[in-house]
This record gives sequence, C-alpha cells and structure tokens, in this order.
Amino acid sequence: MDRARREAELMVVHDSRDSPRKKRITMGMTLTQKILARHAGLDHVETGQIINAKVDLVLANELSAAVAIEVMRTIKGADRVFDPEKIALVEDHFVPAKDAQSAKLAKMMKDFAAEQKITHFFDVGRGGIEHVVLPEAGLVAPGELIVGGDSHTCTYGALGAFATGMGSTDIAAAFVLGEVWLKVPPTIKLVYSGKLGPMVFAKDLMLKTVGTLGIDGATYRALEYTGTTINELSITGRITMANMAIEAGAKNGIFVADEKAIAFVQERTTRKFIVDHADADAQYERVVNIDVENMEPQIACPHTPDNVHGVSDVTRDEILLDQIFIGSCTNGYIEDLRIVAKILDGKQISPRLRVIVNPGSQKVWMQAANEGILSILAAAGCAVNTPGCGACFGGHMGTLGDGERCLSTTNRNYVGRMGSPKAEVYLASPATCAASALTGRITDPRVLELAHALSP
Repeated sequence: MDRARREAELMVVHDSRDSPRKKRITMGMTLTQKILARHAGLDHVETGQIINAKVDLVLANELSAAVAIEVMRTIKGADRVFDPEKIALVEDHFVPAKDAQSAKLAKMMKDFAAEQKITHFFDVGRGGIEHVVLPEAGLVAPGELIVGGDSHTCTYGALGAFATGMGSTDIAAAFVLGEVWLKVPPTIKLVYSGKLGPMVFAKDLMLKTVGTLGIDGATYRALEYTGTTINELSITGRITMANMAIEAGAKNGIFVADEKAIAFVQERTTRKFIVDHADADAQYERVVNIDVENMEPQIACPHTPDNVHGVSDVTRDEILLDQIFIGSCTNGYIEDLRIVAKILDGKQISPRLRVIVNPGSQKVWMQAANEGILSILAAAGCAVNTPGCGACFGGHMGTLGDGERCLSTTNRNYVGRMGSPKAEVYLASPATCAASALTGRITDPRVLELAHALSP
C-alpha cells in the first residue's frame, strides 16, 4: 500500500445490518495536486506529502547555470544531462556581458550547451528574458512540470503548468536525473469578480493581490487564480500575475488552461499536453475573494511589494522621479509596449528624468520595431535597451544611484534591488509609468485624455 493510500481519510459507514465497516474516502485534488500526482506516478497526493516528480523542462540562466554546472561536475557518473531536449539555457542577466566576469559566466553556459548538445540555448540577440522567451518559443504547455534556477519560474503557471523556482543544487540534480523532490503545497484559491476600470490592468490586480496577502502570506502555498475577471484577462495579463506569485511567497501560481491559453500554446508547439482542472471537492486552505469593480491603479511603495496603495493616495504628495523603467519578465511584452507607445506618441518625457525601456525578448523587440513603437519611444526621449534582466536586479543598463527614485514595471522593490540601497523603487503598471514619464512625478494615468481608449 503506497503512502498516498495509507494517508487517505477513513470514514465509518453502516451496512444494512448496522455493523460498522470502514470505507476509504479520498478528497478531490486542486489543480496543482493533479499535476504533481501525475508527474509522481500516483493516483492521489495530499498536502504536505513528499514526492519525487519527473520534470518536463529544466531552466537556468547564466547565473544559476554556472553553479548548477559546477555541482553537476562533482556528481559521480553524471557525464550527461538526462535529456538535452528538456533543458533550456538562457543568457539574460548580463547581456551583453558587462565585464570579464559576466562574459566568463556566459561562455561557461554556452560551452556546456554545446558539450551536452542542448537544443534550447538562447544567446544574446536570439532570445531575451527567460520567462518571456520560453512561452513564446512553445516550451511551456498545460499540465507540465517545470523547474528553473530563478524564483520567477512560477510565470509558466499562466498556461496551466506547475512551475517553480529552485536553488542551483536542485537544478544540477534535475539536469542529471530529470526529476525533483517536492512537498505538495496547500492551495489558496483566489476568486476575482468585477470588470477592470479605465487604466487598471493585470499588474494593478496583482499588486492588489500581493498587498492583500502580504509578502509571506502564501509562503510555500499554491495560488490558484479563478473568477470572472480572470476569464477576461489576456495571456500576457495572466503571465504578469503568475510571475508575481512569488512576491506573496508562493511556491507556484496557476491558472486553468482555457481556450485562450490552449490556442496560445497550439500556435507554438505541436506536442500533446494535458489540461487539468481542480476537482469540485478539492480542499483549499482558504479562499480569498477580491472585487475589482472599483479598484484604481495600484502602486507598491518602498521597500516591499506588499506596501501597496491606490494611486490617488500616493499622488496626494508630489513624488518626483529620477528614472522610469519599463520592461522585465513582468511587463516586457508587446501588449505592454503598445500601451506605453499610445501614451507617449507625439509627446516628450519630462526633462527631469530618464526613461529606460527593455523589451522582454528579441521577438518582442522586432515586433515593436515593425509596428513603429521603438521609433515612438525614442522620439519621446526614451532609451531602448537590448532585452535582458540587468536593470531589474541592479546589474547594469539602468542601475540606480544614491538618493534616486524610480517608478518601475518590475516585480520587486526591496532595498538595493535596482542598485544603491539608498535609492527608492516604486512598482506600477506600464500605463502608470508612461503617464508619470510625461510629468516627472508619480501620476494617475486616468487623468490622460485617452484613458478610456486604453481600458482593458
């Protein structure tokens, strides 16, 4: 009898002669449990159960890969990765390399990819930010289990996959074995209702969620996003929300793959996949209801992503800015850049600040170029970078200095996150960032004349 069966709940029932007998009752599973059970080869898993699960994809960037590769070299008999078709390596944190050390890391990963005949290697100029690249390249599908050496690997839950970040030692083991051990997380069900108002987007919705839960309110939990509001979100909007599940401490964030998600995936891959649904009697740790009907644009103030306030509260005081950053794995998509371009078209950014834009991938960059978006941004006074993560984590191409204040579309604003520990970072949507770029201070985007035209 396996562990799942031993741990199944027992319930006393009576037959026609009133003699008690025991009947095993197994409760339904959440969306996350369904995927984990299948990848562990089990019929059922319980919250808190430790499992070994087979992975469909292992991801690393040049920082996490460097450590993982070194650890793999120390594993006896580990000469080859388990499957070169199921590993993705992406150069995105220091691209182009900013110094000799970052160039060394990039070369180490490139050489490893060649040695192991890894198919999915994305060099600078051919990829972009890992969490933008993998979905657009068709490497993510519903029902899959994906692990990565980056905390925002949870992004792929937007397409109905179980995806989570891990340390480089775990990634090394996954390189070799093609499996990982996991503790099955309890699930918090998020139910969103109402229609998003003018200039309120998925980023605002997720900032509100993180503010509601707190940065440790979902530690080692799964977040299952549901509700009528979610059904109307674009895939990009869902990606933004899944990406920031970790900002509430979650193990993963996940959406049911509906027709919209299935169409997105089938445009990018022909492989078969399984669409999972939570059971009707699935057990949730708690259910959180969020009504968005009267929600305004949200701002996460320094120095935590859960220090969230409505924009009208923040703009009561004039908060002058030195930098605006638009991009990252959270909001570096063509949909985001289109919004920014519509706001800045024919206008000039405030002379008191700089605006840095990082498209999320080379494909996004090229599409933005073809649509004339890059020209609009450049004409407005923005600097458009090569796709990459540099500015987001304070690496390069947008690092903040002492005393500077930045409004950013990124996902974190901890002390020192984008550079100097004496700088301040505020988080907002691309629309709020673009509106603020025109004024030089944090600005409510709803004051713009085209606010209704840009409604979700």
